[in-house]
Amino acid sequence: MTTYEYRVIPAPTKGRKAQGVKGADARFAHTLQEVMNEQAAEGWDYQRSDILPSEERQGLTSSHTVYRSVLVFRRAVAAPTDTRETHAATSDETAESDDVSETYIDPTDPSGAADTLIDRS
Repeated sequence: MTTYEYRVIPAPTKGRKAQGVKGADARFAHTLQEVMNEQAAEGWDYQRSDILPSEERQGLTSSHTVYRSVLVFRRAVAAPTDTRETHAATSDETAESDDVSETYIDPTDPSGAADTLIDRS
């Protein structure tokens, strides 16, 4: 089964000036095209554009809803290995080892030093 990770970025709201591109509509389309091509160069596939509500504060006591346009991209991630095989191999290695040590960091210790606990079974 393929697993995906997603990236959501704000959609451009204003077109950037570019050489040979005339008019506000063409500049906006060119800007959107550049953003999408930059994401594609990093391996992200365009999925969709959404307009989503966002609650924002207005003054000290009130809030209002603002609608934001976002672009959604996704890309496949490497499939995780079978954890059962990894667990079995780790269990075999632990059983064969005479020394099993474990690192413990005390969260209340201000020095942040780690203690090594040794279990000699």
